[in-house]
Amino acid sequence: MWRPAVLLVALALPNVQPSSREAVVGRWDITIHKGTSTGPSWLEIRPSGRAMLVGRMVGEVGSARPISRIDFTNNTIRFAVPPQWEEGEADLSFTGTLQGNELSGSVTYPNGKQFTWTAKRAPALRRAAAPQWGAAIRLFNGTDISGWRVIGGENKWQGSNGVLRNGGSGGNLVTERTFNDFKLHVEFRYPKGSNSGIYLRGRYEVQIADSVPPEPVNDLLGSVYGFLSPSEIANRKPDEWQSYDITLLGRMVTVVLNGKTVIANQEIPGITGGALDSDEGSPGPLMLQGDHGVVEYRNIVLTPGKG
Repeated sequence: MWRPAVLLVALALPNVQPSSREAVVGRWDITIHKGTSTGPSWLEIRPSGRAMLVGRMVGEVGSARPISRIDFTNNTIRFAVPPQWEEGEADLSFTGTLQGNELSGSVTYPNGKQFTWTAKRAPALRRAAAPQWGAAIRLFNGTDISGWRVIGGENKWQGSNGVLRNGGSGGNLVTERTFNDFKLHVEFRYPKGSNSGIYLRGRYEVQIADSVPPEPVNDLLGSVYGFLSPSEIANRKPDEWQSYDITLLGRMVTVVLNGKTVIANQEIPGITGGALDSDEGSPGPLMLQGDHGVVEYRNIVLTPGKG
């Protein structure tokens, strides 16, 4: 989740008429450059009616924010969204120029800090043929975190007796290996009130959270955070082992929670908040979120696609 913000982008559009919305329509993978670190974001711009533009964006953290109106006049595009989790009360504003299929410029955060940013059009990731699968890989050896590394905080992860446990809010756990398409089986258990998540390719969070809403929503168990809601609530109680069986092919994802298909071959539009990067065309690791609460995992088995 995240805070309200304004996104302001000024785009110089070479060889494009000022009224041509198509110059900026589409999805954009954004990288914010912060000196020695980078922050991923995502933007979607869509036409609406005769002349208007609308869209949505994902910041470094949080869910997708809708953009109800995008003004595009004289090669300048402006829009605003309410803040989510950024520090400060001002707008989040971007200014940039379009050169070919790339954007670049500067961004001002609600707390007044400024950084540069670049963006490229997000890849479609459509697969031309059905997948062929390789040999299954057991990612957790049952005793320690060999093959993984901790990022973004203190190591609270321990492995023993076949169970991988995060003892509290600390760093995230990332596989040393990276993957394109894959099938994943994983079992998990959390205490009452806890929260975690599984990031596919390090970019798309399948949510884990102790809550049972009256209707399915896109930010709790069974969802792709901020984008895709489960078709039904298949949660078990806290302190009970549960399972995910997840298939990721390009952008298309199927999620089976506790034996029930709750997301069936749906498209993930873009990265979710907390992603490692916005380079959607590249392989990525599996990441287990550890900065929220206690969670346990076991039987983490990934079957990679060939090619």
